[in-house]
Amino acid sequence: MSLKVFVIAGEPSGDRLGGAAMAGLKALTAVEFRGVGGTAMAEQGLTSQFPMSELSLMGIAEILPKYFHLKRRIREVAEAILDWRPDVVLTIDSPDFCLRVADIVKAQSDIRICHYVAPTVWAWRPERAAKLAKRVDQVLALFPFEPPYFEKEGLRCDFVGHPVVTEDVASDAEVAAFRAAHDIGDAPLMLVLPGSRRGEVTRLAPIFGETLGHFAEHHPEARYVLPMAQNVEPLVREVTRDWPVSPILIEATDKAGKAAAFRAADVALAASGTVSLELAANDTPMVVAYRMAWLTEQIVKRKLLIDTVTLVNLVSETRVVPEFLAAECVPQKIAASLAHVLNTGAEQHAALALTMERLGRGEEPPGLRAAKAVLDGIAKA
Repeated sequence: MSLKVFVIAGEPSGDRLGGAAMAGLKALTAVEFRGVGGTAMAEQGLTSQFPMSELSLMGIAEILPKYFHLKRRIREVAEAILDWRPDVVLTIDSPDFCLRVADIVKAQSDIRICHYVAPTVWAWRPERAAKLAKRVDQVLALFPFEPPYFEKEGLRCDFVGHPVVTEDVASDAEVAAFRAAHDIGDAPLMLVLPGSRRGEVTRLAPIFGETLGHFAEHHPEARYVLPMAQNVEPLVREVTRDWPVSPILIEATDKAGKAAAFRAADVALAASGTVSLELAANDTPMVVAYRMAWLTEQIVKRKLLIDTVTLVNLVSETRVVPEFLAAECVPQKIAASLAHVLNTGAEQHAALALTMERLGRGEEPPGLRAAKAVLDGIAKA
């Protein structure tokens, strides 16, 4: 008989993790999938119960208006799990949705639940580790420093590596071709990354645009490139029209163009998030800037346990990446920091390399490691 796995992802990053884990499971055993996911999971054979885009929300202020709809979807997914009775439920990130599903399933069955992407208990709300131990049976962690936080609560936690280590990096020839195709030559090139969600882009685009205006005053020769995320492509085209500089816009479908842009850039201005690890994979120095909805910012500010939110800083145990968050997200300050990093980017290279080493570069792919951990958890249950 085939292994029955119910998989739930709520946003694109989780969909990619799910797709890789599903591929790993298919390589190791006969398996049947059901659940909720996006295109990467569909490529591995999943027919999503409903469009994953319904769950792609971030922040308390963003979730509140959709509360009752999400609550109905939570019940629908939990009922589908209870009816099918899979060998394991693999919930991926999106804790506001996934763990509420897990609560219902656990209350009515003994179905095993494995949660992929450990909650950031090291950053804020450390009490979540003990609570999670009562809600799921196993956790798969992306960062090597995470397992002890959960193991001390009696919850199995496996570090399986971060998917960024498997992403393709453009070659020198591809970088040269990219610069030539866009007539960049030897000019300084800045990679601009205002986020992949509508809320992020809406909040950050005016700040980023003004920042580039200040930067361009002292670096008139500089060029700018912005790879667009698929779900915000029209929005990005609209908000960048009024910018004081004209970035090269890379369409979401142009994967090669995006890869070349990441590697070709001399410096990046990035929203906070996993994109800092993509930059590390390409050895691209960066400055991080971010604003959240006001209510979310106030809550996070009171709960935060760490002095940096940039993953490169955390994984490398350095503070070499400058960050401008909340009230500090001021265009003039960011522009000055970008100019500094452009001239002293070599200071970040060692931390970027160490980050990739610690995340599993050169080892088994994270999707396969995740699949092995899931199967081992089932076998030892």
